[in-house]
Amino acid sequence: MSKIKRVLISVSDKKGLVEFAQGLKTHGAHILSTGGTAKALRDAGVEVTDVSEHTGFPEIMDGRVKTLHPKVHGGILARRDLESHMAQMAENGIDPIDMVVVNLYPFEQTIAKPDVAFEEAVENIDIGGPAMVRSAAKNHTHVAVVVDPADYAAITEEMKKNDGALSQETMRALAAKAFDHTAWYDGRIASYMSQKVSSRVKFPDRMIIQLEKTQSLRYGENPHQDAALYKLTD
Repeated sequence: MSKIKRVLISVSDKKGLVEFAQGLKTHGAHILSTGGTAKALRDAGVEVTDVSEHTGFPEIMDGRVKTLHPKVHGGILARRDLESHMAQMAENGIDPIDMVVVNLYPFEQTIAKPDVAFEEAVENIDIGGPAMVRSAAKNHTHVAVVVDPADYAAITEEMKKNDGALSQETMRALAAKAFDHTAWYDGRIASYMSQKVSSRVKFPDRMIIQLEKTQSLRYGENPHQDAALYKLTD
């Protein structure tokens, strides 16, 4: 079991956010946050610390650089079972971060808009978010990573049963979902960008094919088989 003591929250989809943060607070979790997420939580009466205050470094370049800092990624990536990692954290004033709650800039929704400008699409390519998600997912033995608001209720319930802790099984499942999330996100970006290149290779050496589930089926080729129908994304 891993006790959740410090949580970094930075989300574009704020559905269910306040209730989830309030649940974290009941277990004594300290919340770090950025920009609009921090404002939404404060407006709802949830106490948060700005990431810029935590790192001692301001958000710069119109928010392009907010969380790309050793006090963030060191706190996420440090292995708690290695004395050398813990010593380096202490030497550099880095506090461990036990949970990362992130969902990414809405790139897919942006490019779905009719006549969207290329520049607008590029500005909605998230950099810091995927970096934190991947860092947390890599170190999932020690850090929980949450990318889907649909998981908030189950996480809250498990923490309630385990005095603010999550099981290794849950943390590994969340990590797998996180890597799926970033892989899909990067696939959509790669597909969009390749369509904007005039010298695009007609038959590239590698292709990324992304499928979306449209419905579950009664059975597969035989009655004892489970099946579902998928479609190609645009």
